[in-house]
Amino acid sequence: MNWNLHFLGVGAAHAVELGSSAVVLERDGTPMLLVDCGPDTLDRYQAAYGEPPRAVFITHTHMDHVGGMERLFFRLWFDEQWRGRTKLFVHAGLMSWLQARVADYPNVLAEGGVNFWEAFRLVPCTRGFWLDGHWFDVFATRHHMAGTSYGVALAGSFAYTGDTRPIPEVLARVAAGNEVIAHDCGLVGNPSHTGIDDIEREYDAAQRQRMRLYHYGSEADGAALVARGYAIARTGGRIALPEPAPVRPDAG
Repeated sequence: MNWNLHFLGVGAAHAVELGSSAVVLERDGTPMLLVDCGPDTLDRYQAAYGEPPRAVFITHTHMDHVGGMERLFFRLWFDEQWRGRTKLFVHAGLMSWLQARVADYPNVLAEGGVNFWEAFRLVPCTRGFWLDGHWFDVFATRHHMAGTSYGVALAGSFAYTGDTRPIPEVLARVAAGNEVIAHDCGLVGNPSHTGIDDIEREYDAAQRQRMRLYHYGSEADGAALVARGYAIARTGGRIALPEPAPVRPDAG
């Protein structure tokens, strides 16, 4: 069985030419889980797979990561074979923020009579979630306020940080083996995002070797990261993953 991460976009919020950062976990070429849904994500997803996503995980509620949710609502609601089928995994601590950002507008349809979340199969989670027989770990990251951003990991295969400052102690727990680590990284860090100097200061060599950096600010910034010896994710690119580990006895 082949597993890949397909990067629909890799850009920071202002790097529109690189696409909103979003990734699809693929199993044998079939999409399994979309992570985040920015303003251009649905178009990129449908171009790649010809249908809406069957499962989505939201890392946090900044608009470059959830700005496509309203369009996804319309795509699902007006197709009865899709209405209520797409699983939407959201950390329980984000629900009030997500409700305020994308769902709390009066009358989501002009005709009224429809609740935003009826278009989805909403699955709140905390420690993680089950999908197609696999347990996905959900972990807190460091982005703006505490308790407002989360990453996702599949043991033995990958960890995806979403937007974050360095979290070496967290990744030592959820990606302790040979997992590919998709990590937020720009050329220069700031109080909410990781920079390459942060990567070199906070992570050991073994962790750095497994990283694929994304959420950078431009093609030129990506080239500069490569020139410093790092592997980057590229818009539309796929990264091969190790086979997931057997489900842990403590999963769930």
